[in-house]
Amino acid sequence: MSGAELSSLRHHPQLGAGVGDRISSLLLRREYYLPLLLLVPPLLWFGVIYLGSLFTLLAQSFFRLDDFSGTIVYEVGLQNFIALLEPANLDVIKRSVVMASLVTVASVVIGFPLAYMMARHTRGTTKALLYIAVMLPLWSSYLVRLYAWKLLLAKEGAIAWLVAQLHLQWLLEAILSMPVIGGNSMSFSPLGTFLVFVYMWLPIQASIERIPPSLIEASADLGAHPRRTFWSVIFPLAMPGIAAGSIFSFSLTLGDYIIPQVIGNSTLFIGQVVYRQQGIAGNLPFAAAFSVAPIIIIAIYLWLAKKKGAFDAL
Repeated sequence: MSGAELSSLRHHPQLGAGVGDRISSLLLRREYYLPLLLLVPPLLWFGVIYLGSLFTLLAQSFFRLDDFSGTIVYEVGLQNFIALLEPANLDVIKRSVVMASLVTVASVVIGFPLAYMMARHTRGTTKALLYIAVMLPLWSSYLVRLYAWKLLLAKEGAIAWLVAQLHLQWLLEAILSMPVIGGNSMSFSPLGTFLVFVYMWLPIQASIERIPPSLIEASADLGAHPRRTFWSVIFPLAMPGIAAGSIFSFSLTLGDYIIPQVIGNSTLFIGQVVYRQQGIAGNLPFAAAFSVAPIIIIAIYLWLAKKKGAFDAL
């Protein structure tokens, strides 16, 4: 506003009030104006920063790195995506998907009974303490928890000491000698990587609390065995919540590169390949192309989860 307009408003406050009243009336008459106004900043952030970064990433994946000069050649081609079909790269993608799937299944197997007990069989202080116990690890640093597990799983760590006290070294050695999951110690084995993934990304869904108790009581009144009630009533109604929690576990496991870097052997996962290609090798176009793989996988997973009603439980 100009100085004259401000002076006019000072001498005529009802004029300023009139402008405010007109704006308020406009927002009241057009109910969608206010939500639209509130959505503009996050939509701009999402559109410019997030989607803009994804499109930039996709654009980079069509370029290539010159092997002699080490500079990016801005010529559009599909050579990076063709390289993804090489056996070594396909093994990395398959290994990452298998690990993410196993972690997701294990999270459901562990988390569902705990969530069911907390929802149906605890009250008051006991329920509050269980929720605090579940949330307490999240209050500490990700790296602190990771390196704590590194010490626990080490050959001279607490878990090895406990196994020795129970005279079960033979069992631990038998497990570590197994192909695929074994290694020199728990901290240098795929099994250790799996355990830490499950610990880090274990979701506890509250969807069970939304199941009406009357349905469970009606099933019991009709003479259904508890096992039949679980599989016919509880589990189907909890499936959207399970699918929603699985998105959390699957996507974070698929893209994590820090846990496999600290826990486990030299086996590579998608996140490690992307990190090494753009950080060590300096091959940003190939790293961008490799980043497209988890995006496609997660998009397919989200589509499957949507069919199970996951977004209705979020």
